[in-house]
Amino acid sequence: MLPVLVLQHTDLHLCDLSHLNAIMPSNPEYTFDNSVLRLPVSVDFELSESAQTQLIEQKIDFAILPDQSFADLGLIVSDMDSTLITIECVDEIAAGVGLQAQVAAITERSMRGEIDFEQSLRARVALLKGLPIEELKQVYEHVLKLSPGAEWLLQQCQKHAVKFMLVSGGFTYFTQRLQQQYGLDYTFANQLVIQDNVLNGELAGRIIDAQAKADLLVQFREKLGLNPMQVLAMGDGANDIPMLQAAGFGVAYHAKPKTQAATSINIRFGGLDAVRKWFR
Repeated sequence: MLPVLVLQHTDLHLCDLSHLNAIMPSNPEYTFDNSVLRLPVSVDFELSESAQTQLIEQKIDFAILPDQSFADLGLIVSDMDSTLITIECVDEIAAGVGLQAQVAAITERSMRGEIDFEQSLRARVALLKGLPIEELKQVYEHVLKLSPGAEWLLQQCQKHAVKFMLVSGGFTYFTQRLQQQYGLDYTFANQLVIQDNVLNGELAGRIIDAQAKADLLVQFREKLGLNPMQVLAMGDGANDIPMLQAAGFGVAYHAKPKTQAATSINIRFGGLDAVRKWFR
């Protein structure tokens, strides 16, 4: 299966692509649809650093992918916070007790890979001790929003029988509600301990950390009888890296620098609809 160079921008007609002429075949049989340009390339094709820099400067997302259809995928595995949704739930919960800045600082260090994820998660949850469960309801109903293109991507997964698994270092309170609202196939997250409708500052059961995310991807890939190239994973933080690297397609979505460097597929500017549009 020959690869294609995929370029996406809200209006590619306004972009300068002349710097690609020297590395593209003459009169390439390209296709252009839904703001996506697909150019057939050779198996050993690579984008030079200068070409990549110029594409990024013009806010053009790009990737080199096999020329396959979206329906050829069997499973998409996604992080939740700052990937499927626009917020970090624990930070928004913390706002209810006036600790948003303190908790957000720990979150940022964890997502950058500067501190251990489980350690940082337990520290943040401990700060939430005494918070009424009503605060989580407020976050879900009034703050949480899907990322641009996410709802359409989920509809496309259902249309093409691609399973969707949400694997989050966040909390089951949110993943279970997203599953019910959007018909997600599988969800895994961390369980907050709630006593008398109040958070007690602890977690129950298995911690969903970086390794757990990767393990669940492999487990369900095997359960569904898929090969690696039928699995796509997407995430933004350092704790998503093992999962991205375990997938046939690892997509860093508006990601931290360490995560961007760990995979060759980056969505820096567009929405999650790119995950669908980049495939036939």
